[in-house]
Amino acid sequence: MRNIFRTQKKLNRSLPVNIMLFIILALFGAFMALPLIYAINNAFKPLDEIFIFPPRFFVINPTMDNFYDLVSLMGNSWVPLTRYIANTLLITIIGTVGHILLASAAAYPLAKHRFFGSKILFSIVVLSLMFSAHVTAIPNYMVMSWLGWINTHASIIIPSLAFPLGLFLMKQFMEQIPDALIEAAKIDGATEYRIFWSIIMPNVKPAWLTLMILQFPALWGSDGGSFIYSENLKTLHYALGQIIQGGIARAGVGAAVALLLMIVPITLFIISQSSVMQTMATSGMKD
Repeated sequence: MRNIFRTQKKLNRSLPVNIMLFIILALFGAFMALPLIYAINNAFKPLDEIFIFPPRFFVINPTMDNFYDLVSLMGNSWVPLTRYIANTLLITIIGTVGHILLASAAAYPLAKHRFFGSKILFSIVVLSLMFSAHVTAIPNYMVMSWLGWINTHASIIIPSLAFPLGLFLMKQFMEQIPDALIEAAKIDGATEYRIFWSIIMPNVKPAWLTLMILQFPALWGSDGGSFIYSENLKTLHYALGQIIQGGIARAGVGAAVALLLMIVPITLFIISQSSVMQTMATSGMKD
């Protein structure tokens, strides 16, 4: 059986075909990486290269002046740069981790327990996926105002915990875990909490890693919108956005800002991507 499979594999994927597929994928990968490469080069360009016409893709005389100017501008602000970074990290980490835990805890009973109203609850979750964030912006603001959370970090963190896609994704993954595995754990004396932390969560690792990749950039790029008014509570995205609005003289600083804003989510994605692909390839379980 193995010999037949190997023979068919060799016939279907010959060396020339593999080389051709590699070249095609490499070309597509290079094309998709062009915006990132351009942003990196722009961040190290002096002003004369940024405004040169026709524009050049690669930097000729790289310089760190854009980053020095950014540090100088932030140093003159009455709110230190470290405060903006701390606010952003607080919102991003608590919002991401809290959403993963809340979505997982809510998805487990919906996926593995049958109770009155469970189908109705899940139907409401699926229905909520149809509503855009712009549609719920005003109701969301009214709820935050009634709770007294306007101009606090809770006004951004708490709504992010109820991201419906997370609950939907976790439930779909948890349904793939065999019930026999859970029953065996119960026979061995494991409690529901032990089953959740020791069996369910490790086996749905692709799901919560995917949630982390989706939720982290959304919170990292949040500027507080109409919820946060105090400068001491503003995020890094807001502070750097104000610098970009300074006009043409700050084009170089704006290029440095753009690189800083995208480098953290991209780094997280690169680190997590291998784990997501590996766990998705090895997590198939059937009764």
